[in-house]
Amino acid sequence: MIKNFKWLLLVSLTFMACNSDDDVTPVVESSDGKPLTSGTADFTKYVALGDSFAAGFSDNALFIKGQEGAYPNILAQQFALVGGGEFKTPFANDNVGGLLLGGTPITGTRFYFNTTVTPEHPSSTVDPVSGVPTTEVTAHLSGTFNNLGVPGAKSFHLLAPGYGNVAGVATGTANPYFARFASSATTTVLADALSQNPTFFSLWIGGNDELGYATAGGDATVNPLTPPATFEAAYKGLVAQLVAGGRKGVIANLPNITTLPHFHVVTYNQLTQANLTIGGASLVGTLNAQLYGPLHNALTFLGQGDRIKLLSSTGNNPLLIVDETLPDLSANLKAVLMGGGLDVNTATAMGMIFGRARQALPTDLIVLGASSRIGKVPTVAADGIASPSASLSQLGITFPLPDRYVLLPSEVAEIEVATTAYNSVINAVAEANGLAIVDAKTIMDDLNKPSGVTMNSFTLKATFVTGGMFSLDGVHPSPRGYAFIANKFIQAINTKYGSNLKGVDIGNYQVLFPATL
Repeated sequence: MIKNFKWLLLVSLTFMACNSDDDVTPVVESSDGKPLTSGTADFTKYVALGDSFAAGFSDNALFIKGQEGAYPNILAQQFALVGGGEFKTPFANDNVGGLLLGGTPITGTRFYFNTTVTPEHPSSTVDPVSGVPTTEVTAHLSGTFNNLGVPGAKSFHLLAPGYGNVAGVATGTANPYFARFASSATTTVLADALSQNPTFFSLWIGGNDELGYATAGGDATVNPLTPPATFEAAYKGLVAQLVAGGRKGVIANLPNITTLPHFHVVTYNQLTQANLTIGGASLVGTLNAQLYGPLHNALTFLGQGDRIKLLSSTGNNPLLIVDETLPDLSANLKAVLMGGGLDVNTATAMGMIFGRARQALPTDLIVLGASSRIGKVPTVAADGIASPSASLSQLGITFPLPDRYVLLPSEVAEIEVATTAYNSVINAVAEANGLAIVDAKTIMDDLNKPSGVTMNSFTLKATFVTGGMFSLDGVHPSPRGYAFIANKFIQAINTKYGSNLKGVDIGNYQVLFPATL
């Protein structure tokens, strides 16, 4: 051992003797070992525009710890190494999450993974943390902010005067998050960014142009899909003003929204035998005899027997859903059921409920929000509809899940077409203006591969809870996921502008936030 040590020492001394004093010691903070440089970019005044991703939204809420790890904040920390200036964020008041409007809660607290196991709580669940929000929308924040990420914002919202007017929050014409820090009631997000004379910008917008529609099950009455022409006009208008005067920046395209874990937690055949068992007795036989059997027979008579079949007494069963693309058989179903001996009131109710109903198929996507509603009584407030029959009032079992909880194949295709159109605009704008671009679509595709994506010796996947990339709402990144995204932005910036920022070690960022912060 001593001989080896002496040999190594001799080699190192010889190496040093053969090198001049002018040799540069490798810089461990850079990506290439050379002295840190910003390249052709100027990070002196950085502003970030975008939606909930830019804001650091996570676990279904905006809260301090999540905001601290937002990808723009991580970028700003890296930019500071090469001359970047102060980066201000409009922080929430607490780590509970949620918002108050005039003292009344308008959004809920953040989620956490409850691993407590008791007789009353036999398995792990995703639950909201206890506590009351303290972030009041009407308590306006003074000053200017570099992080202009606004949860819920669509592309055209960044150009909309009055989007931060607190008076419009209650009516839905303004955004509660922007209302907290907008410079005036009439300003726009873009105007507040440009008023700071930024030298560099990031823009990642467009996710909500499709996400709101997708999480509403493709129900345009709840949240419409932005027409591609509207997106194109808004996006080109944003970038045209952001690049004025030769300003540099980085933008990102959009992933296929329907590949997010939010749409793959609740399965089409979510009804287990345990779900259909009460007090140790299976309900399958009763349901088949009193509901599924008569419906199947009546639909078969109408040539639509594949819509609803008998439940299996083994394995999982498909959920009942509404398919608005089907012909409405309400009147026909009522007539057939009455012909089979049902009274007029029962037949009428069943016709109304099941006229466009069918059992879910593997090609249907069920939104994560349905998980808390399956088996519950439908209400107008929670589900947009109520049952006309007290005995047919279990969502997904004896009453079909309404449109807002289900993405049909045609709706998935519609969203994918819009995403392709949006990305065509984004990619063309990046090329035309010489901007760095993050290929979020390819990144998401890779995260959905069985092997996932490896960075800093950690593997990230799009799997809910266990994949490490996404938080507990199935849409927004985890702390580690945001660090991963920041590094992808840095890689794109380095490639385009010749900077050599190293990025952060994603292993220093946790996967899930605990119940108490």
